[in-house]
Amino acid sequence: MNRRELLGLGLLLPVSALAQVKYPEVTPNHALSFPRDHGAHPDYRQEWWYVTGWLKTQKGEDFGFQLTFFRARPDIETANPSRFTPRQIILAHAALADPRHGRLRHEERAARTALDLAGTKEGSTNVWLDDWFLSLDKDLYQTRIQARGFSLELQFEAKDKPLLQGQSGFSRKGRRPEEASYYYSRPQLKVRGTANGQPVTGTAWLDHEWSSQYMAAEAAGWDWCGLNLDDGSALMAFRMRGRDGKPVFAPPGVSFEVLKEWKSPRTGTVYPVGMKVRAKDQVLSLLPLMDDQELDARASTGTIYWEGAVRALRDGREAGRGYLELTGYWKPMKL
Repeated sequence: MNRRELLGLGLLLPVSALAQVKYPEVTPNHALSFPRDHGAHPDYRQEWWYVTGWLKTQKGEDFGFQLTFFRARPDIETANPSRFTPRQIILAHAALADPRHGRLRHEERAARTALDLAGTKEGSTNVWLDDWFLSLDKDLYQTRIQARGFSLELQFEAKDKPLLQGQSGFSRKGRRPEEASYYYSRPQLKVRGTANGQPVTGTAWLDHEWSSQYMAAEAAGWDWCGLNLDDGSALMAFRMRGRDGKPVFAPPGVSFEVLKEWKSPRTGTVYPVGMKVRAKDQVLSLLPLMDDQELDARASTGTIYWEGAVRALRDGREAGRGYLELTGYWKPMKL
């Protein structure tokens, strides 16, 4: 987060009081350790806890949901002891995909970590912004989101060990050595709770990722999917795209092919909401729960993107469910 972005949040300090931050590097020889690494890593530039999933009501109605808590350490620091000093910024997104509503319900928030109105904890997952929160106690995550147009109060049971992405949790995001993050997932989370006050059950996916490097200069955005498959396995795949729409980086063997496009009536942006994904000897077709799952996050992270619930089909038959994220189609991302 630079000086202009801090000014937008009303957080700009005098130049004489500022010093440039030196962030720790992300390296391939770093071993992740749990439960420590479920918690925050405040020295790093950016971090997020990201939960997506499918919910089912007692009437058999399907919903998709997404919640994300971001932590950002500004590019500058100060010795000012004031509790209002912006040493960390917390941002949050939440969304509910209800086909009956026809478009995504979503809300976003942003705040500095002052007066305990927003913050994170080290050692275990505990992040909050106002009355929104995500926390972990042993193997049980809990969240509560009270938004203007919807509410979520959910528990996620995590029985399995974290799935380390990339090379033992070191995940490359570009050709250069520094273009990487620490990244693990917790797929096949069993969900119970309420959505809009209705009892629901379902399955979710949690990602936790932190890094110190901005996205590669030649990259404009990414395509990502996290899929809980019916046989109990899970699949994550992504690619980084350039401004011409062509891949600039993807893990070996990963490819995306457009099956279906949708044009937003609000922004005019065209998104590939249906994709054929090849990864880890799997070929899956991803089709959206509904087309309009565009999320306008200009008030917090400054971008608009598509993030939606999808069904995963193999040879025309449903093989799982998950989420597809499409960024950089509205404008190039600035991470």
